[in-house]
Amino acid sequence: MFQNPSDLAAMAEALSRSADYRVLRRLAPRPTYIPAMGHDVRTGVLLDTETTGLEHARDEIIELGMVKFDYTPDGRIVGVRDTFSAFNEPSAPISAEVTALTGITNEMVAGHRFDDAAITSFAESAVITIAHNSAFDRRFVERYWPVFEHKAWGCSMSEIDWRKHGFAGSQLGYLLNGAGYFHEAHRAVDDCNALLEILDFDLPTTGAPALAVLLDTARKKTVRVWAEQSPFELKDSLKRRGYRWSDGTEGRPKSWYVDVGECAVDDELAFLKAEIYLPDVEPRLQTLTAFTRFSSRI
Repeated sequence: MFQNPSDLAAMAEALSRSADYRVLRRLAPRPTYIPAMGHDVRTGVLLDTETTGLEHARDEIIELGMVKFDYTPDGRIVGVRDTFSAFNEPSAPISAEVTALTGITNEMVAGHRFDDAAITSFAESAVITIAHNSAFDRRFVERYWPVFEHKAWGCSMSEIDWRKHGFAGSQLGYLLNGAGYFHEAHRAVDDCNALLEILDFDLPTTGAPALAVLLDTARKKTVRVWAEQSPFELKDSLKRRGYRWSDGTEGRPKSWYVDVGECAVDDELAFLKAEIYLPDVEPRLQTLTAFTRFSSRI
């Protein structure tokens, strides 16, 4: 039997007030708004890429999605300024594996080229760029558009401790469900719209939006500790502590490394000197900020 949409909304509202039910609503992109004069807001850009592979120095971007939004200094999202979505035909055919993963076919991108000037214009007014895996997306877009080299970056996946705030993981669709929505992700811009709602969600642990936590984390300096020339037989100890391997490309040391907060540096040095090196060894330290974090240049 046909249900009036207002009846369905009332039913969903009634269910949501019960502790025995959880209601998921289909995500609808927010309409754009006109900023009011005199309001103290900042502008950010949410960004997502689809690519032909995982190697940022070799593979190509085949789709770029962006959502430009305004937010208050305390991390409350005010409204959407604009959206951007575009395909790009790569130099070689898209593999079947990438099509299966992204849904993007060679026919969809045929004849499409990125408008570099339009992308730069869209992004240049933002004070921060946010992606749900900035360590991946930043490296790709910096190779294409220098405007992203000079932006502060935040990562909604790694710079919010989702488990601490009551979530079992950081996968985008799962977090969107936690915010009360579901979406059928077909385009990169769809994931940006999903991320907008996730960042506007009030965390049960703080009562503040997730964006506030992300901004606070992004503003803090971190320190990259390099365990250069560490004994090979101790690599498992480093891996258990969270160290990752750098293969020495792009001017980086060929070494194990870990990123920690400034307050944790002394503990990390103590660990290295007690368990990895002789006490008189001084590991290399590299300070990172939102302007350098996640970049392939660091």
